[in-house]
Amino acid sequence: MIVFDKVCFSYGVRQIIKDLSFSINSDERVAILGGSGEGKTTILKLIMGLIKPDSGKIIIDGEDITGKTEDELREVRMKFSLVFQEGALFDSLNVKENVAFCLREYTKMTEDEIDRKVRELLRTVGVEHAMEFMPEELSGGMHRRVSIARSLAACEPMMFLYDEPTSGLDPVNADNICKLILELSKDGKGFIIVTHKVVDALRVASRFIFLKDGELVFDGDSEKLLHSDIPDIQVFISELNYAGVKNV
Repeated sequence: MIVFDKVCFSYGVRQIIKDLSFSINSDERVAILGGSGEGKTTILKLIMGLIKPDSGKIIIDGEDITGKTEDELREVRMKFSLVFQEGALFDSLNVKENVAFCLREYTKMTEDEIDRKVRELLRTVGVEHAMEFMPEELSGGMHRRVSIARSLAACEPMMFLYDEPTSGLDPVNADNICKLILELSKDGKGFIIVTHKVVDALRVASRFIFLKDGELVFDGDSEKLLHSDIPDIQVFISELNYAGVKNV
């Protein structure tokens, strides 16, 4: 479904992505790992067409999207549910209205239909009780769940994209978000999770891509990841020892 073919991307004079090539099927559970500034979130933005590569091709469902216009990219974006780390809920709207916003913008549902759909989505992510809460009243974990519900309201995705979904959360909330990610993908829908937390990546993913200096240095399963002799990966794996994790 997703193919990167020798993709390069720079912010100004700084090259973020260098000749990156990989392919990901829509039913795969993939974690993209790497340190800060290695281009992990940039990959998600490139998939969505929010930014364009300097060179190379990005192919979604057999179509090269690199030359598409904004109008043409809308159809591409509807294939994905994207949740950024910040969540970006509207501060002036309560939880119900935040989720309803996308339904009013992108569908022709009646208000009764929107109300039922919002309740269904919030029930799916386990925060139906918080419908009337304002964003500042939400815990970090609840905020992340509402952000996921709102992304689901925008479309019926073929695949989920998560940008640091457990960042800043305590272990209990991080574990709950991991469980939700797995629950949402149980019908065969895959996902890409961008994270620097290897513990959470191992909880949800079956394939791991590791970036260093904007290049792909590892692509494999958990067994190969845990036994890799690549120094940067070994540093990441040391997190498991600090967390007291023996078997994930």
